[in-house]
Amino acid sequence: MSKVIEGLHYAESHEWVKVDGDIATIGISDYAQHALGNIVYVDMPEVGDEIEAGDVFGAVESVKAASDLICPVSGEVVEINEDLEDTPDAINNDAFENWIMKVKMSNPAEVEALLDAAAYEKLCENE
Repeated sequence: MSKVIEGLHYAESHEWVKVDGDIATIGISDYAQHALGNIVYVDMPEVGDEIEAGDVFGAVESVKAASDLICPVSGEVVEINEDLEDTPDAINNDAFENWIMKVKMSNPAEVEALLDAAAYEKLCENE
């Protein structure tokens, strides 16, 4: 069973969101990294990019497949995890420690539309 962390918000497209004030830290779930296998590349947006909830903001590529990253919230990219440029497989080691980007949310209420840990676990069980 994949790890799911209480207190985070989850998108049906398997991204997680940790909210701290109006900053959303975003990564991919443990379930997603297991499904992808060995991650070899992470395509990330640029700092300063404006993104909308539901938009593709990058991609994760593994030996098996490439998967688009769908932004769970709208806002401005304020930081990307540059460590992933050299060590994208860090996500395989710990999907929750190795976030992809941080967004200053323009509409923090969007988080309410995301899944909680229990609902996300159910979603993964049914896939």
